[in-house]
Amino acid sequence: MPEPTIECPKHMQFGPCGGVEFDGSCEVSPHPCVFLDLPTVRWPGLAQQSSARPSAGAVVMRELMRSRPIVVADFPAQAIDAESIAECAGIMRDSVDVVLAGDAGNARVQFPPAYRAALVMAAGLQVWSGFNCRDRNRVAMEGELAALQHAGVAGVHCVTGDHTATGQRPDAAPVFDLDSTQAASLARSFGHLVSVAEAPATPPTERRPERLLEKTRAGAEVCFVNHSGGAAPVADFIARSTVMGVEMAYIPCVPLIVDRGSAELLKTFTTMVLPDGYLDRILGAPDPFSEGIAAAVELSRELLQIDGVAGINLSGGATPGRSAWFAEALARTSRELA
Repeated sequence: MPEPTIECPKHMQFGPCGGVEFDGSCEVSPHPCVFLDLPTVRWPGLAQQSSARPSAGAVVMRELMRSRPIVVADFPAQAIDAESIAECAGIMRDSVDVVLAGDAGNARVQFPPAYRAALVMAAGLQVWSGFNCRDRNRVAMEGELAALQHAGVAGVHCVTGDHTATGQRPDAAPVFDLDSTQAASLARSFGHLVSVAEAPATPPTERRPERLLEKTRAGAEVCFVNHSGGAAPVADFIARSTVMGVEMAYIPCVPLIVDRGSAELLKTFTTMVLPDGYLDRILGAPDPFSEGIAAAVELSRELLQIDGVAGINLSGGATPGRSAWFAEALARTSRELA
């Protein structure tokens, strides 16, 4: 196993992350990403095979993905607010297949992943749990993965995570004991259906498929494709990945913008690229809520026509106090896709 790259603020071994700016600089420092001039780091050995019992939710989700495209929705509940979690889950329960319940974008202090998943599942909604490497060392991560397996989550989405220098808690020490590729291998060993993210529009764009291949060798089965400008760039990325030998399911992110607040939140995503005219179409409409849903449905249908796409991820979030309102937008978008 290679040594951590000390020059990287996240001490990644299998970089780069998705936090590379368009000019090649790091999201944390003004210096170029150290991985831009390094060859893609290879995963040692074959793909991780799990000897653990598969998560009950993973068994169901794999069967569902084989039968039809799925709808994954970001989970807009407020952090460390059990009432908000129950309310949003109740709104979305009968509309989406599963929620991607990672850390809330507007907070750093969160419920632990397994407890958050348990709260959502108690409300009758299945969870694809977000899992970052920023806040826990590998021992704590193993405990969380064991708890998520016991809870029966549908999947675990492994990301390296934003640095603590960004966001509301720069006073907290970043851990980064592992990175997303290593976390994917660890999660697979606990019996999870593992997903990772890749950012086709983020430098080094020509090597993103090559990096994704190494994540599959570590044990990832699903790739959430970050916002990259529409259906054509996603199709190109999947085609290039296939040529590289990548065999996995793809779930592209679909931006859901229904007001200026949700538009501002999406702008905080590093190197996010929207389809041409997408934002103006929505915010310039007499009813941005309805127009935003219509735009998301239209883009989702285009993406679902691409070979290799196994579903879509309705992506975005709410401004404070509007979590339930945004949950309704997600639910309505999913129903219109049915």
